Amino acid sequence: MSDVDSTLNERGARYGNYSDVASTTQQLMSIVESGANYEHLNAEQKTSLFMICNKIARAVNGDPQYFDNYRDIAGYATLAERACEAVRGANVKSPVE
Repeated sequence: MSDVDSTLNERGARYGNYSDVASTTQQLMSIVESGANYEHLNAEQKTSLFMICNKIARAVNGDPQYFDNYRDIAGYATLAERACEAVRGANVKSPVE
C-alpha cells in the first residue's frame, strides 16, 4: 500500500467516506450561498464559511467525538471575525486633527 493510500484510509476512518463528506459540504454551502448577502462577503469570510461547512460535514459523517473538528471550526470563525474587523477598521475614518 502506498503512503497516499495509507493516509486516505486513515482519513476515511476519522472523517468518513469522502463522497459523503463532499456531498454534505456542498449541501451546506448551497444553503450558505443562498443567503441574501453572501455576495458581499470577502474571500476570507467565504473561505472560512466553506471550511466550517467542511468541518461540520466531517463531524456528522465521521467520528463525532474528534475534538479537532470543533477546534478548527472555532479557528475558522476567528479568522472570519478578524476579516470583519479589518473591513470595519478600513471603513472607519480617522478624525481630522
